Amino acid sequence: MQHFASDNYAGVCPEALQALLAANVGHAPAYGDDDWTRRVSDRLRELFATDCDVYFVFNGTAANSLALASLCQSYHSVICHELAHVETDECGGPEFFSNGSKLLPASGAGGKLTPQAVGEVIGRRSDIHFPKPRVVTLTQATECGTLYRPAEVAAIAELAHAHGLRVHMDGARFANAVASLGVAPAEITWRAGVDVLCFGGTKMGLPVGEAVVFFDRRLSEDFAWRCKQAGQLASKMRFLAAPWLGVLEDEAWLRHARHANAMAQRLATGLASIPGAQLLFPVEANGVFANLPETVLAGLRERGWRFYTFIGAGGARFMCGWDTQPASVDALLADIRGLSA
Repeated sequence: MQHFASDNYAGVCPEALQALLAANVGHAPAYGDDDWTRRVSDRLRELFATDCDVYFVFNGTAANSLALASLCQSYHSVICHELAHVETDECGGPEFFSNGSKLLPASGAGGKLTPQAVGEVIGRRSDIHFPKPRVVTLTQATECGTLYRPAEVAAIAELAHAHGLRVHMDGARFANAVASLGVAPAEITWRAGVDVLCFGGTKMGLPVGEAVVFFDRRLSEDFAWRCKQAGQLASKMRFLAAPWLGVLEDEAWLRHARHANAMAQRLATGLASIPGAQLLFPVEANGVFANLPETVLAGLRERGWRFYTFIGAGGARFMCGWDTQPASVDALLADIRGLSA
C-alpha cells in the first residue's frame, strides 16, 4: 500500500540506486576527494549554468540550518514565512547552528512571502535592541504546495539586496517546482537573485543527501568546517554524491518530478468532484491540501491511509512521490468517495 503522508515515504529511484551501486567498487579517497563528488559538483554547475560552490550534507535540516548560519551572525535575524519549514519543523536548528540568529515570521497568502511583507519586517525596527535582519528565506515549493514565479523571487531578492540582506532558498521540493514551472533552474535561483539554494535530493528519489549550492562563492567561506563541526561531513562522500549522478543523467530528476506533480493533479481533479471536499490551495507541485469532513478523515485512517493534518494552513495534506501509482491515487479517491456518501 502506498501512502500520502510524505514524499519521504518513497524508496530510492532506480537511477539513483544504480549509480549508488556503481560507486561501490574498490577504494576511493574519503571526505569528498573522490571522482563521484567532483563529477556531480561539475554537473550541478552545468545545470545551473554558473560557477557555484557545492556541498553535500545528509538531510534538509542540516542543509537549511548550516546555510542560514553561514549568512548570519548570532545577533542577526532571518525573515521567513510563518509556515516555513525552518520555522515550524526544524526543532530550532537554524537558531542552534547560528548561535542564536532569530527567525522573524511574516504572513502571506498560500505560504508565500511578498515584497510588502518582507519590507514590513525590515522596516519594523532598526535600533540596537532588535536582531538586525540579514537573510530572507523562501521555500520552493512552499509548505502549501504553491510556487514562486521567477518574477516573484526577483522582486523579493531585489528588495532584500537593496537593504543588505541575503536570499536563501529552501528547495526541498525544488525539482517539483522546476518541473511545474518549466523554467531553467537558473531562472528561479541566481538569475532571480537567490544567493544560496538547498537543493533537495531525498524527496526526488535519492536514498539520502541534499546539496547546498552557493551561487556567490564568497558566502561559502569556511562552510566545509561548518559541515565537519555539525557532523555532516561524510567520510564516504561518494555514496552521498553518486546517486545525484544517476538522477541528473538524462533529466531523470525532472521526469520523476513531473510524474509526482501529475499524480497530485490526478488527485486534485478527483477531489473536486467529491461532495464535501474542498481544495485549500492551487495544486502547483506534488502536494494536495483539502478540507474533508472529520468522519472522512477518521475513516481513511481506519482503512490504513497515512496523511498529515498539521502541516501548512490546515486541512489534510496528501503528498505524491516519484513512485506514486495512478492506482494508488484512484484507491484513495474511491475510499474518500465511499466515506463521503
